[in-house]
Amino acid sequence: MGRTEEFLELRPLLFSIAYRMLGSVSEAEDVLQDTWLRYVAYPGEPRSAKSFLSAAVTRGSIDVLRSARVRREEYVGAWLPEPLVDDPYEDPERMAELADSVSLAALLLLERLSPLERAVFVLREVFDVDYAEVASAVGRSETACRQLAVRARDHMAAGKPRFAADRAEQSELASRFFAALSDGDVAGLQAVLAAEVSMVGDGGGKAPQLARPVIGAENVARLLASAFPRLVRLEVTIEQHQINGQPGAIVRDRNGLVLNTMVLDILDGQIQAIRSVVNPDKLGHLGPVADAWALDREFRHPGDS
Repeated sequence: MGRTEEFLELRPLLFSIAYRMLGSVSEAEDVLQDTWLRYVAYPGEPRSAKSFLSAAVTRGSIDVLRSARVRREEYVGAWLPEPLVDDPYEDPERMAELADSVSLAALLLLERLSPLERAVFVLREVFDVDYAEVASAVGRSETACRQLAVRARDHMAAGKPRFAADRAEQSELASRFFAALSDGDVAGLQAVLAAEVSMVGDGGGKAPQLARPVIGAENVARLLASAFPRLVRLEVTIEQHQINGQPGAIVRDRNGLVLNTMVLDILDGQIQAIRSVVNPDKLGHLGPVADAWALDREFRHPGDS
């Protein structure tokens, strides 16, 4: 097998590692491109293509994380990971770990870790890489990696959300939510929202966004019920999807362009959090992106359109 075939065969795994490291589809793709170029230019013959490429992706992701710290601190408003509709890597023996680690809640927890802790946690806990290979990938001793893994597990366990296991129940609840959303049904929305539900939007200063998180079932229901029926009259559509392994939707304008994504955290038969990404820089991988500012003007001043 040539290097091109080796890389393409391993690409789903490499992308999944990079995405969990970075929480960004675009940055993960950039790391994969750099890894491919390094692999092509590498003069020797790696003992294992999988180990070589996984290590290269990990190191590249660590470098990006370190450079991204300042950008994240200066980010306008709430920062959310880029939405992922399909995780390309599958492993029947790691299904639970893979699903948990790609949720928005888990990715936000991973943001609290140092780049090295994050790398060790992703490789060891999510992909079950042995400590010798983890140590080689991050440039630390096995002992140091075990210590990093303990710290990372403690951080993740302290804030780890509990997930509802029944996907059919989640899907049914999400369908009720989106139906009530389109109808502007305040009571219907409140019936599926937890009392302390939070709604967060990520526009990055590049699209209309919530000034701050909205907390509480009544506040969230009234805000959504007042806005979405008017958007429906502007021919905005809601496509239900699994996003980051959770119930959610892609929202499109009248031309089918992507406006935003919504992801629902569901636990104990209620929606605990609603997370929406509106930043156009984070939506391009889902298709052509709508002009959210133009729609906002039409929404606020319908007579001017």
